[in-house]
Amino acid sequence: MGTVISADGTAIAFDRLGTGPPLIMVGGAFNTRATTAPLAAALQERFTILNQDRRGRGASGDTRPYAVDREIEDIDALIEEAGGSAGVFGYSSGAHLALKAAASGLAITKLALYDAPFAVDGSYPRLSSDLPERLSELISGGKRGDAVELYQTEAVGIPVEVVARMRHAPFRPALEAIAHTLVYDATVIGDLSLPTGLVASVAAPTLVIDGENSPPIMHSAAKALADTLPNGRRLTLEAQSHDINPDVTAPLLEEFFAD
Repeated sequence: MGTVISADGTAIAFDRLGTGPPLIMVGGAFNTRATTAPLAAALQERFTILNQDRRGRGASGDTRPYAVDREIEDIDALIEEAGGSAGVFGYSSGAHLALKAAASGLAITKLALYDAPFAVDGSYPRLSSDLPERLSELISGGKRGDAVELYQTEAVGIPVEVVARMRHAPFRPALEAIAHTLVYDATVIGDLSLPTGLVASVAAPTLVIDGENSPPIMHSAAKALADTLPNGRRLTLEAQSHDINPDVTAPLLEEFFAD
């Protein structure tokens, strides 16, 4: 594990794997670098992977107050560590962040976005603007489990009864441990509307990926993203879900980033 120091002094932890052109991993809500580790391992024969813990997670630091710009600066610090330019892979809400980073002018050579959630056709409700505030209040009150469930039901769209059944799942403590970062993800994704102007400003070649069995919101979002990006292409992975299958995803990323 290594660290880089972001512009505000926050230490961002990452694992460096492999050799070749640099590729930075940006995970989503409830994710640490452990989530993207299997994909990183599958790509290390072709790329130098910088698989990060986003701020506030795992071994990374966390400096208040939070702002999306600080996370963009974190990616920029990783790009500098990689040699001044890099490809970026963004997953779920991390795909939102990767898009914002590319639009901000960072030296991102290529961009791959897996299941970026945007509400574009009325089939999925826009999120309430006070979601970050409500999550923050729960965290401040020590109700980390309630914050997990609020994000699961409102942002992810998991039915209440399913969320209730997951309360005693073995992975629940890990979710609660990084529940404070749900405020950050809720801030990144906003109300889930597609920022067409921002997306249209992303010049980097972009591969937009959705899983055939992912939630419906991902399919309409992928189409809208690919149609709006100046240099975007959509790829739907047959029989795949929102969970990343490295055996299926890695070969496609190898072809895209090495091309």
